[in-house]
Amino acid sequence: MDDTDQKLIAALRHNARASLSDLAAQLGLSRTTVRSRIERLQIRGDIVGFTVVLRGDTARDPVRGLMMIGIEGRGTDRITRQLHGMPEVRALHSTNGRWDIIAEIGAATLEELDKVLAHIRRLDGVANSETSLLLATRKSG
Repeated sequence: MDDTDQKLIAALRHNARASLSDLAAQLGLSRTTVRSRIERLQIRGDIVGFTVVLRGDTARDPVRGLMMIGIEGRGTDRITRQLHGMPEVRALHSTNGRWDIIAEIGAATLEELDKVLAHIRRLDGVANSETSLLLATRKSG
């Protein structure tokens, strides 16, 4: 993926409904080039889809947090499966460095979030964790 592909993806993240003409003008490319690059990115699997984020999607989780989780031993797959089964866990990310997994968690109240965090901390194999509340989202996707 070259610099032009990166700029195209950034433009699509900003407005996935932008017309080919608008994207071409913004990037200084032809419509044909923009269309073929988008098609190539989709065929290669770099772009797997387009989505819509509704105000209600962010309102359903007025309390959101990122929980960084350290796992002891070889329990990552098992813990990941357990986290997948929790409705409050919105996304899971594997990472390198200090933390093994980052879980995006959503809840209606701080009390509910606290219960979810406590439940996750009690999972067998969770060695340590650190949670940060998300205060505002200025850009998503």
